[in-house]
Amino acid sequence: MKSSQLKIDLNCDMGELPEAIADGTQSALMRSITSANVACGGHAGDAVTMRETIEQALRAGVAVGAHPGYADPKNFGRLELKLSPAEVAESVFEQVLALAQVAESCEAPVVHVKPHGALYNQAVRSRELAEAIAQGVARWRRDVVLVGLAGSPMLDVFRDAGFAIAAEAFADRRYEPDGTLRSRKFADALITDPEEAGRQALAMVERGIVKSSDGTEVAVAPQTICIHGDTPGATAIASEVARVLRDSGVKLCGLTEG
Repeated sequence: MKSSQLKIDLNCDMGELPEAIADGTQSALMRSITSANVACGGHAGDAVTMRETIEQALRAGVAVGAHPGYADPKNFGRLELKLSPAEVAESVFEQVLALAQVAESCEAPVVHVKPHGALYNQAVRSRELAEAIAQGVARWRRDVVLVGLAGSPMLDVFRDAGFAIAAEAFADRRYEPDGTLRSRKFADALITDPEEAGRQALAMVERGIVKSSDGTEVAVAPQTICIHGDTPGATAIASEVARVLRDSGVKLCGLTEG
């Protein structure tokens, strides 16, 4: 398949850092992406940052999604918590509802939900936790896209729960040979070089592969690629990833766009 026939969504986690909103970083990121995952009061964010982020996304023509995580802002939602499935479902429901209410006041549709941090990574390995996430979202509505790690069982769980799904890969993260993300406890977990991130994103889209931490190739088939808003140099990374993909004939579009 020629690259001119390919399309991909570029997403970014947003509304997590008030300083990024104030200093223009987030607005700059919006120029490169097609979907924004908006923190909704769990690991980060509040009604003010949600509104500001949604309004920025509307101005930039970027799709809005909810980004629920563990309600643990001290650890930015990146510490694994031991909550019951019922507790996870309730927390996810409360967070997506909070974002949806702000989005409605801005006349912005919420088109996808992507779990954050430890909640996301644990759900990659735990069907029970993935089911809890789906249940929490379903209490709000089912006509949204659930985003999960490409090649992981969490996508099967989301699909079985009746949701449209989007397989996700990461331009700014390194992978393990089993297709999971390399833990942030390792110094090389993040890719901060824009050119390297661009090469990785292009290989994911055109060849369906990513090189793992030991150099082996891992199969991925993403519908969306993430650049984290808090990765050092995120603006340059997002700009380069978008440029490389467009220059290769890849169409950048939101998850629900043609």
